[in-house]
Amino acid sequence: MTAADDRTRRAERRRFASLRRSVALFRAFLVEQTDPDHFYGLLAADSVRQVSGYAELAGRTLLDVGGGPGYFAAAFRAAGARYLGLDPDVGDFSAAGESVAGMLRGSGTALPIRSGSVDVAFSSNVVEHVAEPPRMLDEMVRVTRPGGLIFVSYTPWLSPWGGHETAPWHYLGGNRARRRYERRMGRPPKNRYRETLFPVSISDTLRWARGNGDVEVLDALPRYHPWWARWVIRVPGVREVAAWNFVLVLRRAGERQPGAVEKSELTGGRVAM
Repeated sequence: MTAADDRTRRAERRRFASLRRSVALFRAFLVEQTDPDHFYGLLAADSVRQVSGYAELAGRTLLDVGGGPGYFAAAFRAAGARYLGLDPDVGDFSAAGESVAGMLRGSGTALPIRSGSVDVAFSSNVVEHVAEPPRMLDEMVRVTRPGGLIFVSYTPWLSPWGGHETAPWHYLGGNRARRRYERRMGRPPKNRYRETLFPVSISDTLRWARGNGDVEVLDALPRYHPWWARWVIRVPGVREVAAWNFVLVLRRAGERQPGAVEKSELTGGRVAM
């Protein structure tokens, strides 16, 4: 990518991250449970535009770690990407009417993917559901080609939505928030503290990235905020609460930039190691 291309992409990212977009996303967030098609469809389309601000998608191989329902598959394929989704439960892919063909079942901390075989490794709101986030991040770096892109977003624990459906009571403790939810709803939450939901911070992830010689940090920003609010990431403590959702954009170290790629080596529902 030339310097002129880089400036063009930066300008486009600023135009994209408008206040109007932020308002639309937060409004959609309010109906996540009652109208998931609207929320996840909007989030998937928004993710495509956000990732496109850092890398060309057409003709590229993109791995979605924790792909879940097929909203993201449809959006990235519409952008021309060769989409490969991975999730612990492939049945989740059918929630949006998406065929499970081309989807893999596996763990984000032990990706069944050949090293250096994808152009873009993408993950949306998965890190906080992994007991060992650095292992998942290391795996995403491993499977990305030199010069390729790693795009990771997640909800930090101290975010207003850090406890997910138990929020904001998670501020009083994850176990206490879980017990309160069970008393009120008569069932345990889907996101159970230290079982399926873990307290991940922005500072820990930034520390991991800066200490990893295999990546270059391209960007760190609040995912849903307008461009002029990205300063919150530079303030320790404040960012853990104010960011709401954190995005880390990395480039895999190496000379090669994403370009024409070979056909994915899918063999028997599994990518060759």
